[in-house]
Amino acid sequence: MPDDIAVGGFDDSPAATAASPALATIRQPWDRISNEMVRVLLAQMGGEDPAAVILPTELVRREST
Repeated sequence: MPDDIAVGGFDDSPAATAASPALATIRQPWDRISNEMVRVLLAQMGGEDPAAVILPTELVRREST
């Protein structure tokens, strides 16, 4: 049955709200991701072996859930 299926997206793109029904999605902190990518790259270029970074995400519930 169609009511038994939930569809979700990833990256909280504008298409998620344009879909009908609007898709639930995961929102990522792109500004922090960018900052950490630069920090890790510079550390590696400096000979360091930086630790893995885990950043928080947020579930955005919409009509599809």
